[in-house]
Amino acid sequence: MSLKYKPDFDRACKYWEAYWNHEIIDRPVVCVRSPKRGVVQANSHPYMAGADGDYKSAMESFDAYASTTYFGGEAIPFFDPSFGPDQFSAFLGARLVFGEGTNTSWAKPFVEDWKEASLELDESPGSAFSKMLELMRCAASHGQGKFLVGMLDLHSNMDCLSAIRGAENLCLDLMDCPDQVEAALNKVRSLYKPVYEKLFEAGNMESTGSIGWTPFYCKGKFATIECDFIYMLGPEHARRFVIPALAEEASFLDHCVFHLDGKEALKHLEDILAIKEIDAIQWVPGAGQPPTYEWMDLLKRIQKAGKGLHLYDWDINAIKRCYKELRPEGLVFEIYVKSQDEAEELLEWFRKNT
Repeated sequence: MSLKYKPDFDRACKYWEAYWNHEIIDRPVVCVRSPKRGVVQANSHPYMAGADGDYKSAMESFDAYASTTYFGGEAIPFFDPSFGPDQFSAFLGARLVFGEGTNTSWAKPFVEDWKEASLELDESPGSAFSKMLELMRCAASHGQGKFLVGMLDLHSNMDCLSAIRGAENLCLDLMDCPDQVEAALNKVRSLYKPVYEKLFEAGNMESTGSIGWTPFYCKGKFATIECDFIYMLGPEHARRFVIPALAEEASFLDHCVFHLDGKEALKHLEDILAIKEIDAIQWVPGAGQPPTYEWMDLLKRIQKAGKGLHLYDWDINAIKRCYKELRPEGLVFEIYVKSQDEAEELLEWFRKNT
């Protein structure tokens, strides 16, 4: 398959295939982007582009960006559809609130009593889910032969329950009525597969393969899985409510990355690493914390457990200083540089130093 904005797509696919086989060709996977040589780069298309229903402008914005961007190494151009971080809860009927002057949205909690919550996928005309499928179909049609459509940042499992109930109320419910929470969670868990498969079809991923907001690519089913709510839980509650849900999602997918967000989530790391089907970890230290290359002991611990790493915040100086502290197998670097020359030089540096 060829892509207008990624002429070497087939070459990149070979690197991704080697990655999933725990091999390297001549360097780790490097997703490097820069302005394309000889043109003025257009602004990146905005987060949640198309969420307002203006699909035409969203596609034009992405075309302008992708046509002026160099996607070097294993970087693959893809339109990233999103209605915001709580969109899975919106698919169940939660109302999304779009803050004026902000570039995000959030769900308005609607569950007052778990016994009365239906928690069914709303596929009616005009629903958030039907609108998302429309956006993805539009992007897949417009992008044919040019770019891919990304899998959503879903925030399913307990993140969904937190969005529709409110985090504080959900914490209290775990103490007051844990069985009701578990029953609700089981309903939400049962929706992950059908939601994913409908999105997969709408984005034409059966033909193109799949990619996500962590820019990993595979020819089958890929997604980034997460549970940000886990930072509020102790090990006992996490093992009952979160870990089985994550394991179920990971088992359904062909490949996945786990988004590990914040220091408070580290107490669950061993349980997360024990999920065999998780391929890699994206460690996000959180606001005010040192960048990931200053967590070298943690990164080595993750590698020792047999997981890959998504390294998204290393600049060129950090790469040249710290790269050899880690094994190259399983590493995925994501970096933006100022010019195509700089991007190509970085790729050659990796070849010479691997």
